Amino acid sequence: MTFLLSLLETRILGVLIEKQITVPDTYPLSLNSLVSGCNQKSSRDPVMTINDTEADEALVHLKELKLVESSHLGGRIARYSQRFAAVFQVPSQSVAILTVLMLRGPQTAGELRLACERLHKFADISAVEAFLEELASRSSGALVVKLPRQPGARECRWAHLLSGEPVINDAVVKGGSDSALQVKVDLLEAELFELKEKVAKICLDLGIE
Repeated sequence: MTFLLSLLETRILGVLIEKQITVPDTYPLSLNSLVSGCNQKSSRDPVMTINDTEADEALVHLKELKLVESSHLGGRIARYSQRFAAVFQVPSQSVAILTVLMLRGPQTAGELRLACERLHKFADISAVEAFLEELASRSSGALVVKLPRQPGARECRWAHLLSGEPVINDAVVKGGSDSALQVKVDLLEAELFELKEKVAKICLDLGIE
């Protein structure tokens, strides 16, 4: 099964998977929460600024592909959930890796292990590499590709293929320690963002403004 998704469509899928795991109380997501997650500045590359209309258009296509479902759950507000694992037939470990690649762009195996921490805890980098190799050699079509090593980089990065072949940037990159530190900072910022979402939901449920 081959899909060619836009950057926004992969961002929406990534947000739905991420929020389902990290803030299950708010899942399925309303359009407002989904747009907020897409426009989130932490743990996102590139940072995007989308509106409800753009999100709606992308959701229509994702629903046609059976990757997203909508429901009302007894209320008037539509809520959205994802069917990524069911459609692509991949295990939870692979879903975690692909989610990070959809949200953060190309990553090394070491960066993926850190960034996946809230979605799935990998024992070591070799475990991440094993799932990457599996995703790259699928008989039904590769979902990731190993990119050429960049000038100044110690490791090769990996990218998802859900939007076709990635554009390779040959810019010189920073060392591994700086990259790992940035991942940790992004994780802390993402956790703070999710705590704010939980507090906002509690206030809404209690009628507190």
